[in-house]
Amino acid sequence: MANKDIIRTDNVQVREMELATGEATGWHFHTQVNDYFVCLEGAVRVETKTPDNAFVLEPGQRFQVPTGQIHRVINQTCRAAKYLLVQGVGSYDFCPAEP
Repeated sequence: MANKDIIRTDNVQVREMELATGEATGWHFHTQVNDYFVCLEGAVRVETKTPDNAFVLEPGQRFQVPTGQIHRVINQTCRAAKYLLVQGVGSYDFCPAEP
């Protein structure tokens, strides 16, 4: 997974993320920040737990995962997929979670 910081402060992060074909983030959650996803290229699938849901985002579509929600992101295409990830407001943490 490639990523590029656009903005990084103590309370907000904005990053351009890239996932290779079939690549996924691990299941995780954040204790202080919301994740706001905007698909830039390809298609990304955002999956959540409790409740179990899946949302496929294509370029221009967006979705928000609230603080504490277990989730992961998967590349749905046969080429690289890119998305903008906005995180805030609060201190960033990455808490691994079981599926």
